[in-house]
Amino acid sequence: MIKYCRLATTCCLTCCMMQNIMPELPEVHTFQRYFDKTSLRQPIETVAVHDAKIIRNISGEAFAERLRGRSFTGSYRQGKYLFGDLDNGHAVLLHFGMTGDIKYYNDDADRPKYERFAIHFDNGFRLGFDDPRKFAKIRYLENRNAYIREIGLGEDALRITETAFLERTEGKRGSIKSFLLQQRNLAGVGNLYADEICFQARVHPASGTGSIPIELRRLIFHKMQEILHFAVEQEAYYKDYPDDWLWKWRMPNATAPDGSPAKNAKIGGRTTWFFPAWQVLY
Repeated sequence: MIKYCRLATTCCLTCCMMQNIMPELPEVHTFQRYFDKTSLRQPIETVAVHDAKIIRNISGEAFAERLRGRSFTGSYRQGKYLFGDLDNGHAVLLHFGMTGDIKYYNDDADRPKYERFAIHFDNGFRLGFDDPRKFAKIRYLENRNAYIREIGLGEDALRITETAFLERTEGKRGSIKSFLLQQRNLAGVGNLYADEICFQARVHPASGTGSIPIELRRLIFHKMQEILHFAVEQEAYYKDYPDDWLWKWRMPNATAPDGSPAKNAKIGGRTTWFFPAWQVLY
């Protein structure tokens, strides 16, 4: 049985909405685990599309028809993009946006309030896609790898090697915050975790990427790996994150370990929290 308070996606979605952040790699990894535990290798009887706005490349009717009679054989995640692989070699992209969520249920009383479509399996259960603000992007893809190349999505932040990371940061213009956020550089890091990485590496997020010494860029890479792996292991359940992480201090009057005050500014186009006396600017 699925532990709804942890593995089911509602908790990490609620945390994201409360902090007004997009689901990042750990959250989407949690979605993937939930999808894999509920929706694989089950024949799809039908798809009920209630609102086709989030289905971006075909009509709701065509989406339902293409899925009918198929089954999901597996899933693939790259950064914040989750793909459900179908038995005909095609795939469904689930990009959750700000408020997208999935729920597996068989009782009408459990239907999500803002369900936009539901995949009905032959066992009587459904996978409902809930999205109050309709920012999600659902696509039916005949070739998911071609789509990934088409949008220029970078290597997953948990799969990129240290060597590749250092090569991509070498001589790079722009801030390290912008580099971490740019999904063409590496996929999966968003605003919350980018700030956390910079904080734990003690590097000011406005530092020029190519100006940061290689030893510190190497540290940034390892902090990224540590932070994302920990968040994945915790199923993106924010209440279990350490008390000394920056995300718990994203507020006025917070202080760094040296007692210096927190500040926020727009860096890389995003509101960024940092401690200017604690994090070195390069």
